[in-house]
Amino acid sequence: MIKLYNSLTKRVEELQPVNPGKIKMYVCGPTVYNYFHIGNARTFLMFDVIRQYLKQRGYDVTYVQNFTDIDDKLIVKANELGITVKELAEDMIIHYFEDARALRIKDADYHPKATETIDEIIKIIQGLIDKGLAYIGGKDVFFDTEKFKEYGKLSGQNLDKLEVGSRVEVDVNKKNPLDFVLWKSAKPGEPKWQSPWGEGRPGWHIECSAMSKKHLGETIDIHGGGEDLAFPHHENEIAQSEGLSGKTFAKYWLHVGFLQIDNKKMSKSEGNSLMVRDLRQKFSPLAIRLFLMSGHYRNPINFSEELLQGAQRSVERINTAYNNLNYAINSGREQELDFTDQETLTKADELVEKYFKVMDDDFNTADGLSVLFELVREINIYLQRERNNLLVLKHLRAAFERINQVFDLLWEKEENLNSEIENLIEERQQARKAKNFKRADEIRDQLLSMGIILEDTKNGVRWKFVGKE
Repeated sequence: MIKLYNSLTKRVEELQPVNPGKIKMYVCGPTVYNYFHIGNARTFLMFDVIRQYLKQRGYDVTYVQNFTDIDDKLIVKANELGITVKELAEDMIIHYFEDARALRIKDADYHPKATETIDEIIKIIQGLIDKGLAYIGGKDVFFDTEKFKEYGKLSGQNLDKLEVGSRVEVDVNKKNPLDFVLWKSAKPGEPKWQSPWGEGRPGWHIECSAMSKKHLGETIDIHGGGEDLAFPHHENEIAQSEGLSGKTFAKYWLHVGFLQIDNKKMSKSEGNSLMVRDLRQKFSPLAIRLFLMSGHYRNPINFSEELLQGAQRSVERINTAYNNLNYAINSGREQELDFTDQETLTKADELVEKYFKVMDDDFNTADGLSVLFELVREINIYLQRERNNLLVLKHLRAAFERINQVFDLLWEKEENLNSEIENLIEERQQARKAKNFKRADEIRDQLLSMGIILEDTKNGVRWKFVGKE
């Protein structure tokens, strides 16, 4: 039974999808005017982990993550660069996939763009006007928040005391300071589309409602994003979506906590925004991935280079254990199970069970990773024995792969790399026996260039992949 914290109800609830066995999930993606930073990466990664865990648990998940490819920020940046908004957006979307895939964030089932959803946006706005929930102010169209009686139910904001201008766009054409724009009239030099209210472009909030409805329908199971989006963005999505349909927009709302840099909030004003693209030049993508999963998604986490270095060592520890386990399997044999074998089998099963228990509790990756490290410890202890049972070794590997399925922390190797390494090691051994030490050293150097180091053990030569990432 999966439990999750619902930001809407402010309590932990049992996951009960609208349609049994199926999950519809929408997560607010990047505004593609720049590379994405490590705070964005945490949100994108954690929701992909949640998606993958739901699939591991047997759910049929349809996952949508959008691209906001028309926005004030894009217009300003494109003008600075002397290119069109479309050129900027398309370039940044390419870079998004490069960085996201490097962190092993899997592509969503759908990655809709706001500019490809204009017809749906216009239809929703007209529907809101027809229901008396939106009005024309000046040359723009606004949502009338006073007409939606549940406005504020997600964020829990005291709407009467909200300071005008504090995350609320000020506009003299609004009836109420909290009203938000659905359609912006065209300004000279900006991208624009035809609408019943004249040429213009959509407001930010309406884009996500339209893209979610287009690909997932009027009611979805999970809507997610960073906690900074709860107000006003997600609040406004609820108002316009539920105002139009009269139905629940999203059953569960999940929000990822902030990421700090050296205990300071990451922001432009602090000048401490860290782009994933830049971090990849200094750290392994898998170290970044492990670090971002090391805290519970709802809790804030603090970034420092020391923590990334620690994550790098942890990734190496995980991979060394797995590779040593595979080496032992390749040279192991089946034997009668002794007491230690039985004990190890039981422990492996208990750890798999523990993994599912902690991950079922609001997707607790921090505790889930702790379980993986417990298993790594058990593997290392078992491999120190003089006698290794092949059945136990394979059982440990199966447990490892099950727990690591979502965490995905193993280095990638070419399909034929294992056999190539084994052949080179065997050739080196033969060269040493023949006292051809020059050739033996050449092979060691060749392996080192492939990211492989050799270790002499009581059970023979083992190799460790230290990686080329």
